[in-house]
Amino acid sequence: MSKQHFNTNKTSWNKRVETHFTSKFYDVPGFLAGKSSLNSIELEGLGDVNDKSLLHLQCHFGLDTLSWARLGADATGVDISDAAIKKANELQRQTKLNAQFVCTDVYAYGTQSEQLYDIVYTSYGAICWLPDIKLWAQTVANKLKTGGQFFMAEFHPMIDLLAGYDYFHKPQPDVEQEDTYTENCDGSKHEFAVWTHTMADVISALIDAGLSIEKVNEYDHSPYNCFEGMIEKQPGKFYLEHKNHHVPMVYSIAAKKP
Repeated sequence: MSKQHFNTNKTSWNKRVETHFTSKFYDVPGFLAGKSSLNSIELEGLGDVNDKSLLHLQCHFGLDTLSWARLGADATGVDISDAAIKKANELQRQTKLNAQFVCTDVYAYGTQSEQLYDIVYTSYGAICWLPDIKLWAQTVANKLKTGGQFFMAEFHPMIDLLAGYDYFHKPQPDVEQEDTYTENCDGSKHEFAVWTHTMADVISALIDAGLSIEKVNEYDHSPYNCFEGMIEKQPGKFYLEHKNHHVPMVYSIAAKKP
């Protein structure tokens, strides 16, 4: 990622933090009252995390990181937004959960930290901010202990195609002016640089990095109502339709480091 794109995305995410923190979408008061931010896809996909060290890449202000800590993990969250990490540390102090937060980008953390983890985790709208999926996958592999577990749940790249973006990856990002996705957005637009990555790109990058793919799933629904035209057909399950058929919304990948 060029320094310009890095700074653009960091500035834009910093501007989003307060809006997100006070939104019903993230429901921070509910989390503080004991609600988990995790969904069935990642809970079932990752399984028992008790007494395991867990690295959460691109953690925003740490609700998932802290939710894994509530389930017994020794959790570390990493994010480029210093405003988000400040909020994450505030939540950690309030909850006194076993979690730490680091403000840096994924690639830098891979070289700055020597710590290895039992689990590396990432989810929902994370990898589009990264230009080099092979370097990302190598970072994941490098941060895992031997026998360590990787799990990701991510929005399906088919959504990008239907929204008018290229399906296949290109070196230069799409630079857009976008509002945020929470219900309390004020209409202001921030500039972002994003890259598309196909499932084949992601899976191949993880294999090339030395990980063993154990399971790949695709889902016809999203746990989040964050795209235009979604319909909640079941509680907490939001669907998009294209020509009367369900659009693939989420995929997940489980892998291990041999």
